[in-house]
Amino acid sequence: MPVPQLPLIPRTINRAGAALKGLGMAPARFEAEALEEAARRTTGLNRPLAPDSREGLERLVASLEEDAALSTLGRFITQTRLNEAVGQRLQLEDWHGRHPALREQPVRKPIFIVGQGRTGTTILHELLQLDPAHRLPLTWECEAPFPPPETATHANDPRVAACQKQLDRSESLIPDFKRIHRMGALLPQECISLTSADFRSVIFPAQWRVTEYTRWLLDEADMASAYRMHRQFLQLLGWRCPAERWVLKSPGHLWCLDALIDEYPDACLVQTHRDPVAIISSLTSLECVLRKMCSDDIKPHQVAQEWSGWLQSAYDRSLAFRQSKRLPDSQVVDLHFDRFLKDPVASVRTIYQHFELDLRPEVEAAMRNYVDRNPRDRDGRHPHRFAETGLELDEIRSTTRDYIEYFDVALENRD
Repeated sequence: MPVPQLPLIPRTINRAGAALKGLGMAPARFEAEALEEAARRTTGLNRPLAPDSREGLERLVASLEEDAALSTLGRFITQTRLNEAVGQRLQLEDWHGRHPALREQPVRKPIFIVGQGRTGTTILHELLQLDPAHRLPLTWECEAPFPPPETATHANDPRVAACQKQLDRSESLIPDFKRIHRMGALLPQECISLTSADFRSVIFPAQWRVTEYTRWLLDEADMASAYRMHRQFLQLLGWRCPAERWVLKSPGHLWCLDALIDEYPDACLVQTHRDPVAIISSLTSLECVLRKMCSDDIKPHQVAQEWSGWLQSAYDRSLAFRQSKRLPDSQVVDLHFDRFLKDPVASVRTIYQHFELDLRPEVEAAMRNYVDRNPRDRDGRHPHRFAETGLELDEIRSTTRDYIEYFDVALENRD
């Protein structure tokens, strides 16, 4: 599987940094204490990071130094993102502390799209955004949530343009990414962004190779604090810009559905399904493009091997959760990728019918128009081949058999 190159200027910066490192001029290591102190100076908030968040941050920075093989440009980008995440955590606590009314903001019967990546969740999220009854976390307000957005200026807040400018810069570094996953300041964002400030989020292994951190996150971490913060984030975003119903999405929920339901017992889940072989092929391609922004050491077979194991645990855990019947059938609906592709709006109608929601004719018409204007290959095709992952097809078929049979997942022809 080919790994795309960065443009010339970033490649030159990385080569210069590598040369300096070869001369013994290595950059300073990331340290949790230094990051926390820098965030206190930037925000003006003299408060400690919550213990759960501090634990996640310490594990993340250790794994970044051990596993990520960051380039010179990658270290700069990573430093910026870590500083922003720590600052965001401190500010969220500060806003909730100074405004007790935030804690009273209801989050009633939220809809969570919990399918794995590459299963149509992004376009589904965008379609549900077209219903005025729905409130989705948008990219710009997840990146710059303070002060919280207001209804009157939600679409033209100055932070929208600032966020889009930053996204355009990122896209200039990895132009192939938009063929796989489009970005936009006014497009909905995933929950992995909301939980990143607690440093319990699969956004980090998506961006960097952080093997030890990911093992801890998926196998050991208590996710209760992440979902408590998730609710706090929704309360903040909806405080001055409310709507009837929140609609969220992230593949990260699949590893911890019990923790999600502990925090949101009235949640409605939409689980999307696709052939695991197609998912790992597409995801490996996406990861190789995304991680290239911060590292020159990208090995597609390594990416595929690690993610195949992590995905397997997501299939197993989501299957166990569904078999446990902890969630009533009335609160969960399954959508299959092959049927969704044939008629996305019909799948949306299934969701509304199952949860007894009102899909108004004008909203359905807007959804059909959106589908027509946004074909799957609008920004170019995304070629990916399972044969290039280095994985064994029979092994993937064997380990995912229980998931495939339970949810009646259609198999795709893959080479």
